[in-house]
Amino acid sequence: MQGNAVLTVAPTSLSQPSPGRGKPHAVIIGSGFGGLAAAIRLGARGFQVTILERLDAPGGRAYVHQIDGFTFDAGPTIITAPFLLDELWGLCGRRFADEIELKLMDPFYRIRFDDGKTFDYNGDPEAVKAQIARFSPDDVAGYDRFMAHSKAICKVGFEELGHVPFTHWTDMARIIPDMVKLGSHRTVYAMVCKYIKDPYIRQVLSFHPLLIGGNPLTVTSIYTLISYLERNWGVHSAIGGTGAIIKGLVSLIEGQGGSIRYGAEVEQILVKDGKATGVRLTSGEAVPAHIVVSNADAAWTYRHLLPAEQRRRWTDRKLDRAHYSSGLFVWYFGTKRQYPEVAHHTILLGPRYQGLLTDIFKHKRLAEDFSLYLHRPTATDPSLAPAGCDTFYALAPVPHLQSGTDWATQAEPYRAKIARYLSETVLPGLEEQIVCSRLATPQDFQDRLLSYYGAGFSLEPILMQSAWFRPHNLSEEVDGLYLVGAGTHPGAGVPGVISSARVLDTVVPDASTFA
Repeated sequence: MQGNAVLTVAPTSLSQPSPGRGKPHAVIIGSGFGGLAAAIRLGARGFQVTILERLDAPGGRAYVHQIDGFTFDAGPTIITAPFLLDELWGLCGRRFADEIELKLMDPFYRIRFDDGKTFDYNGDPEAVKAQIARFSPDDVAGYDRFMAHSKAICKVGFEELGHVPFTHWTDMARIIPDMVKLGSHRTVYAMVCKYIKDPYIRQVLSFHPLLIGGNPLTVTSIYTLISYLERNWGVHSAIGGTGAIIKGLVSLIEGQGGSIRYGAEVEQILVKDGKATGVRLTSGEAVPAHIVVSNADAAWTYRHLLPAEQRRRWTDRKLDRAHYSSGLFVWYFGTKRQYPEVAHHTILLGPRYQGLLTDIFKHKRLAEDFSLYLHRPTATDPSLAPAGCDTFYALAPVPHLQSGTDWATQAEPYRAKIARYLSETVLPGLEEQIVCSRLATPQDFQDRLLSYYGAGFSLEPILMQSAWFRPHNLSEEVDGLYLVGAGTHPGAGVPGVISSARVLDTVVPDASTFA
């Protein structure tokens, strides 16, 4: 990713809000999936787009680290609902499949319990039921009923409402009957327990919210839709890593005539007469715009980029009292040998499930035990490591920075503990095989990615922080400001973030209205 061509634009005077071509100017803060998708959609609608990215390469949480011949996707590794990517390429007159190769994972995930039992989870209903029968034959029928419920929720929560704005309270009122009917007041874990009795299978079917920073014990059961989403559209990985998709999105934007400025950090969103008029960079440069789209963390946007006097709903007090997603501890490492028996995606569940979740989300305590997501992309694409080597990352959900954890002193002991555990379980002899290593902690998420409290996925997706209760895609605070990304509707995860950009088609006026 470091080698991507970088388009730049010269400093623009506030008296010239549209940089050439006679098109209205849209400034986008941040080049994560949401910002890149927003740029493509606005470019297709006739806007001249400038993305401002504080890092030296695109992607945000989907940044790519290159270390000694190893390629590490920093964040997202799982691609579902690929039709959303097909649509972005189609808006530019190109075909996604011509440029990016996706591989369907089988299994989607290998789940390893603390006692060594394993469960290979994929999109084949009969294969999954055969796995369930090994643990609890009585739960096979319950699984079918659970998936029927997941399908019903997916149809409403994702297919019908995932790209629909929740700008007014009436938008929320209209869906309440469906929410009640679908049991949205229940949590994900409670909904799974309604259908499943076996404690192992309850974990298999309820861990998914952790992939978007949510606590299965508290987030709304709307998120059980992920189970059907995965079965219906599959779990994929991109050849070249997720970074290949980011690179492809950048190419689409450049092909539209849009530009990305790297090393350009926004200090403040400029407002005049209640309307966003552009941004000011930390360099002091003012970049004017007809509209501003923030792909920065939603809480960070309101707390740090929009002056307090412009905020009525998202005040400092409200932001401080909100519930945030888990933090993430991510250890990227390369090995000088390969581990062919390890799947592309492995979930290693620790000795406690509910207790660990309570420590992370409620007590905000860094526990002695942990659960891990182990990513081995070289299982699918050996080019992501030198010959004969493997690329990995191990991700542990941890409390965000409200825990008070001093990661400057805790990071290395925590990494060493994870290394010992992996060496004793799925990666024998690991500690002698490591040839490169990099860490990311909640402190890094705050300092490098400007994530509020270092949360990995912005606001936690509990019921009272979903849909209308979430920061709106059309800002409630000032005109001409729009939000995309994990902290706004519909929420975190690659499908959710890309869908947040789809909402802009509804809430951003046509380019012709700015003439």
